[in-house]
Amino acid sequence: MKLVKTQIQLNELEAMASKSMFNLVKVVVDIDKEIMVVDAEMHADEEQYLLALGSKQRNLWGINLYPKKYGSKEFIEFDSMINLRPNENNLSRGIDNEMIKKKIETIVKKLVVKNV
Repeated sequence: MKLVKTQIQLNELEAMASKSMFNLVKVVVDIDKEIMVVDAEMHADEEQYLLALGSKQRNLWGINLYPKKYGSKEFIEFDSMINLRPNENNLSRGIDNEMIKKKIETIVKKLVVKNV
């Protein structure tokens, strides 16, 4: 697991994804602190890590990144069990609130950079 506060290079994500059966990297984004945790077997592990660092549950959202699809709409997949929150009107494993999705896209775009 790795905490990303500033930036992570795309080639590092590609190396992480190459170890995954589906060539993806599981990620949990804190939309308030604008940080993310990458490279764990389960989103729940990343979520617990951020909660231990003081993040608030309502700000944590699970996504998957597909490094080989960088630059396309398929780069970010909004799908995680931690997103199921009926009490917050999120009734799916996706993210139903478009503003939250846009915020996540902005954070990911800021933190994931092409190889230098």
